[in-house]
Amino acid sequence: MNRADSRLPLATRPADGDPIEQHLRARSARRAQARLRAWREEALLWVAAVLATLGVGVFGQTAGWQGHWGWAVAVGLALYALSLLFRLGYLARALPVVRPRRRVWGMPSLVQARQRRLHRAWLRRQRRLVRLLKRYHHSAMSVPDAMVVLTEDRQIEWLNLAAVEMLGFGRSDVGLRVDNLWRAPAFTAWLAEGGERPPLEINAPGDESRSLSLRMEPYGSDRYLLIGRDVTALHRLQGVRQDFVANVSHELRTPLTVLAGYVETLLDTEEGQDPQMARILGNMHQQADRMRRIVEDLLLLSRLETSQPDAELFEPIDMRDMIEPILDDARLISGEEGHRIESDLDGDMMVWGVPRELQSALSNLVFNAVKYTPAGGRVLVRWKRDDQGRPVFSVHDSGIGIEARHIPRLTERFYRIDVGRSRSRGGTGLGLAIVKHVALRHAARLEIESTPGRGSCFCVIFPVGAESRPAC
Repeated sequence: MNRADSRLPLATRPADGDPIEQHLRARSARRAQARLRAWREEALLWVAAVLATLGVGVFGQTAGWQGHWGWAVAVGLALYALSLLFRLGYLARALPVVRPRRRVWGMPSLVQARQRRLHRAWLRRQRRLVRLLKRYHHSAMSVPDAMVVLTEDRQIEWLNLAAVEMLGFGRSDVGLRVDNLWRAPAFTAWLAEGGERPPLEINAPGDESRSLSLRMEPYGSDRYLLIGRDVTALHRLQGVRQDFVANVSHELRTPLTVLAGYVETLLDTEEGQDPQMARILGNMHQQADRMRRIVEDLLLLSRLETSQPDAELFEPIDMRDMIEPILDDARLISGEEGHRIESDLDGDMMVWGVPRELQSALSNLVFNAVKYTPAGGRVLVRWKRDDQGRPVFSVHDSGIGIEARHIPRLTERFYRIDVGRSRSRGGTGLGLAIVKHVALRHAARLEIESTPGRGSCFCVIFPVGAESRPAC
């Protein structure tokens, strides 16, 4: 047992066992003794003040003072106040000091003990924060996506290893403006946009074969986080898929045309007049026609995805003249089901666009509304401006409606809510995908609202000014 432990009472001496537990018990005992010693010194000070008060009182009585006990108490309290001020002054001078050279005693020692505890807690928090910062820094440096912290002035404040490898920035670029280091017009224009920026797909600086997807996220109150992801492999995969679909669809057109021609020929022969053969040949012709429409939609969708809109193809379109023939075709499709197809068209609004593409998109929406609305239902087609002055083409129906969980996926290829009903209605599963891509090529967007059992509303919202300038 060391000398410090020998001075402890037997009840507070650490028992043999865990060294850490022994150390904690010894430290607790030393602190208890320090507090006891401080209060003992405080008591001695009070005793000294009382004795001084009694001495002054006795001296005042022998000297014949009047009110000597009041002066005696005042002198005693003054002595104690001077002692307290001296200790508090030393404690105040020692506040910036991590470890004061000596302890104060009495009541100020409580303040000093509190100060020591706070300082130790602060040191523990600092060490914990340093460890967390090192861990987060290591994690951020290991992220495979490029990450660059920018100030409000677009100056680089921090970047990880992936940003160095993808974007070509270096550690020496910290403090420089990012638009001075990367001067691509598309990037600088995207960086200058305010509000919520859509992701930007751009070639990597210095490497035209690498494609990057960039996002800008607010970071704190005055910082931005530029995130870049390598999407080269994804683009190559999409290119392979699109080429495959386009090639296969193109190769299928000829055999399907030949097959449909032979089926039509057989239907016109004497064998085709047999009821059983007529049913078989009719089903063959129906499926061949459906496959032909799928191939045509696939070719159209592939062209919309792989090509940019040609400005020469854009022209002013009178939407009323385009919509009215579509409504006539919808009434023919309705046939005996007797749908009430109504319209509310503004004849004064023009739109710059590609007539063939817009005709395909609008007809898809109208024909879908007729196909999925029960007999005798109502379909309302509108071409009006909304409250913000945007041209809007909308189709409202009183059909079966769509559950909310299906709406985000309706524009996916071949996504069907009810496969049997879709096939019986002759759908290809590509109509809404075509509508979405046509809308994007015209700077518009497709919005869908629906309530099961109460119908649906499909809206194509064009930007303000779409009637006076091309969207490309």
